[in-house]
Amino acid sequence: MSNKAKDQTTPESTTGSGGLDLADQRLVMRLIFVCTGVTLAVFSILQALSGNYSLASLEFLVFALLMWAAGRLKRVANLTPWIYAYLLPTFCFLVYIIVMPHASATAFVWLYLMPVMAYLLLGAMRGFLLSTPFVVIATLMYLRQHPVTMDAPGMIDIGNALLCGLLIMTFVHIYESRRAEAQRLLRRLALNDALTGVASREAFQRAVQRCLEEAEHGGPRWVLVLLDVDHFKAVNDRWGHDAGDKALQHICTRLRQHLRAGDLVGRLGGEEFGLLLRNTARLDAASLVERLRLDLVANPLLYAGNLITLSATFGLAEWPNDGHDLEALYRCSDRRLYQGKAQGRNRLVCNDAD
Repeated sequence: MSNKAKDQTTPESTTGSGGLDLADQRLVMRLIFVCTGVTLAVFSILQALSGNYSLASLEFLVFALLMWAAGRLKRVANLTPWIYAYLLPTFCFLVYIIVMPHASATAFVWLYLMPVMAYLLLGAMRGFLLSTPFVVIATLMYLRQHPVTMDAPGMIDIGNALLCGLLIMTFVHIYESRRAEAQRLLRRLALNDALTGVASREAFQRAVQRCLEEAEHGGPRWVLVLLDVDHFKAVNDRWGHDAGDKALQHICTRLRQHLRAGDLVGRLGGEEFGLLLRNTARLDAASLVERLRLDLVANPLLYAGNLITLSATFGLAEWPNDGHDLEALYRCSDRRLYQGKAQGRNRLVCNDAD
């Protein structure tokens, strides 16, 4: 079981401020900043060649600011202010180029970029709330500057533009809503064991890693417990695998009923589970785990009219007395678990001397 201590790196938070995961959101934001900055740098050169030195200087300044922001995003935890700081002036600029003097009649196509960017970075609801007012205002201002002729060609032109914009917003909204729901489902499946409903192995290891990092920066003591269901193969052989599944669910239900609010139970594989007991020391943790052990024995599983007696063996390791890193703690707890098995099972081992 020493491999349980592997893959303990803590990934970024899986949820960003918008529809994308935080890591993907960060990547998209950096790409947008760089592309926008490079575009402005090119226009700055063109403006300078045309003699518009003031506008060229402004565009170059914004280019430099965006390049700095792209590098800064690597270390930013909350991207929401940065997203709004980019989208709001960008949308205002897109509205301006549509209605500025001598603007091209085809400049309205930039409106279609607004919902795409807003939905991508902010999610369906906030993307809709931000982009819709800008799209409506820009449309009204464009129609005021370019009045529609009430003949067939004029109505066809405005109809094409409005219908295309409406369809883009509708499709983007539907797609982002469905994608976000699918992502939430996948996240739940990744964080919870499908059979028992407790934390998955990956989610449990991430929680242990975070607990260790907090403890290393002055946090309280904590305890790692590994447990193995006794004679689980005999349950499957005698009663069938459905009974085995019900046994695992029953054990997890009993464990969660007695754990404290800040504690966590995770399934590490098969009939092996882990307990993360935060803000506690060895003696208090041992008392809690012993109550859990006795509760499992006192509450057998009722299956098909039969009582199936269940028990588990527990191995306990305390940070930092039993190890300063995860590998040492897992190894210590695993060693004590097997000591308990060698001594007859259905027991808790807290010290090697036991």
